[in-house]
Amino acid sequence: MNGLVTFANRIHDFLNATKKWDFLAPFLLRLFLSVVFISAGWNKLASFDSTVAWFGNPDWGLGLPFPAVMAFLATGAELAGGVFLLLGLATRYFAVPLMVTMLVAALSVHWDNGWFAIAPSNPATSMAQPLAAVGIPAAQQSLENSVEVGKRLTAAKGLLREHGQYGWLTEKGNFVILNNGIEFAATYFIMLLVLFFQGAGRFLSLDYWIARRFRQ
Repeated sequence: MNGLVTFANRIHDFLNATKKWDFLAPFLLRLFLSVVFISAGWNKLASFDSTVAWFGNPDWGLGLPFPAVMAFLATGAELAGGVFLLLGLATRYFAVPLMVTMLVAALSVHWDNGWFAIAPSNPATSMAQPLAAVGIPAAQQSLENSVEVGKRLTAAKGLLREHGQYGWLTEKGNFVILNNGIEFAATYFIMLLVLFFQGAGRFLSLDYWIARRFRQ
């Protein structure tokens, strides 16, 4: 028993020793998210009229009030937020509007499509399998949807093999069916939530050096 405790303590000491590198985790979160938001904001800005139309149109868009204002706020939050995340400047402040944009995206764009961003085509390996086993209706519906997705993918691939250049079409990646669920928006929200509570991290952020200089 004492030997097991000693071994566990040594492992714990080793894990504690890695904390001197803990600044890498928030830095990599910021680096990853900055690319995501700068890209999203830049795409909105590059076709701003289309963005406004999509925000306001109730038939094929979001149907939001004041679409020009909403589009401007979303574009500005993503562009400015992405740049400030990259710099590690006012990180906790900018995490808030970015989390709001993710909530709006999840609730207004992706919610009706369920969880998955890309529809699973094999119910046997779907993440919904254990949830369906305990009787969650939405998970069972997801498995049924996976069956239908698999049928359509099989049919599409068959048509392409017979009538199209299947090798050329798939040499850059496999075909999938976009489900457009909340998966990505929820993931980004959780990552931003970590930055909101933990901050930008030591050394590789302007927040750290500003706090070191001006805060006691």
